[in-house]
This record gives sequence, structure tokens and C-alpha cells, in this order.
Amino acid sequence: MSDSQRTDVVDQEWNEDTPHQVMLAVARVDPWTVMKVSFLLSVAFAIAGVVATIVIWLMLDGMHVFSDIEQFLVSIGAESFVGLLDYARLPQVISMATLAGVVNIVILTALATLGALVYNLITALVGGIRVTLMDE
Repeated sequence: MSDSQRTDVVDQEWNEDTPHQVMLAVARVDPWTVMKVSFLLSVAFAIAGVVATIVIWLMLDGMHVFSDIEQFLVSIGAESFVGLLDYARLPQVISMATLAGVVNIVILTALATLGALVYNLITALVGGIRVTLMDE
């Protein structure tokens, strides 16, 4: 078969109007890359969490929820519990949200990296996740 006949056959089989499928397997995930990406995503989630906490606290304060709670505690004679509202002040709430964010950064980064390592061990036995990609 000459080259011109071969290209005609290929052109007939590889029609551009038909979708093409390719089967691939995700055989390995780089743990270092997973750690970097999960760290950055965790930092973004922590910042979003602190900002959301501030917004929610400001909304509650604007609706006078904390002063209503304090008045309610005084009206039922539970003045000793009014001191617990000191933990609901904005600086303490921001500190707690930041601490929770830092803990989540460490935990999520470690779990994602560990998950990548476990995935690599499993794919060594099974062969990975097979994905079919199709060009339409």
C-alpha cells in the first residue's frame, strides 16, 4: 500500500465529525504536589472561614442578639452566666476562628498527603482509575 492510499484510509477512519474516545488511567499522584495544593486550598478555606465568622458575628451584633441574651439572663436571675458572653466578643471569636482555621490547615494538608500516598500504594496493586475522555 502506498503512502497516498494509507492516508486515504486513515482519513476515512478518522472522520472529524465523529467523536473520538481515549482511555487513560490515573496511575500515580505526586504527593508533594498534592501537599502543596491542599495546603493552599486549606489556607483559602481558613481565610474564608474567618471572614464568614466576622460577617456572621457582625450580623448577630447588628440584630442585638448578644444584648438580648444578656438581658434575658439578667431577667431570669442568672447573672453569673453573663460573664460567659465575654467569650462571644469579637476579638475572642476571631481568635477562636483563626485557631480553628490553623488546625484545619494542618489536618487537611496531612490527610490529603496521606491520601495521595495511600492512592499510590493501591494503584500499584490495582492499576489506577480508568478514565475515558471523549472529544466531541
